[in-house]
Amino acid sequence: MEQEKEVVKTRVNYVKILIVLLILYIIGFNIYKLVISPINNIYITNNTYLTDQEIIDSSGIRNYPSFILTTKHNIKKKLLKNEMIKDVKISKRLGRIVEIKVEENIPLFIYDNKTILSSGNAVENIKYELPTLTGNMELEILNKLTEKYQNVDEEIRYMISEIKYDPNNIDKERFLITMNDGNYVYITLYKITSINEYIKILSTLNGKKGTLYLDSGNYFESF
Repeated sequence: MEQEKEVVKTRVNYVKILIVLLILYIIGFNIYKLVISPINNIYITNNTYLTDQEIIDSSGIRNYPSFILTTKHNIKKKLLKNEMIKDVKISKRLGRIVEIKVEENIPLFIYDNKTILSSGNAVENIKYELPTLTGNMELEILNKLTEKYQNVDEEIRYMISEIKYDPNNIDKERFLITMNDGNYVYITLYKITSINEYIKILSTLNGKKGTLYLDSGNYFESF
């Protein structure tokens, strides 16, 4: 006679299952909240010509998106589309802080109703108090001026109101610069940094106004 097999019934512990599910839910919810947590603060440094808000708008993080999902690569990629920005360094710090350090392309002068940047690009709709460049010149001369003019001290650049291309039979890279104080300065591109001595030279003129020839001879002729 065959023995009857004993059937063992396993009781499902629904309480333990619910506890496990609850724990998984809490863990998942916290991870989700962490992932979608927005950027808390944005710090902009090293900018002079662009405002903080203009940089934030260009970066694509104006609405403070997720700190984790917003990558440094994407922020930099968007910022470099702005012609005023030469380079940028992005760092992310504890506290959901994004720091943006920019290197700007410097606006140098206005030529043909456009702003010429230190990058050599000509852009529109940028309004700064810049000297006006006048005169018809070859692109080669314009590019060389753009390159050399960056070696003029910022303090001196602020004192210049107009740059006129004024070549002669000797030098096709000659310019006449009008200063804000009413003086004129002749300069040539290979000696352009000599204008950095303007303030020192001005102190020797005893208030006289006239034309300073720094292109050749280094002498002053009063009006």
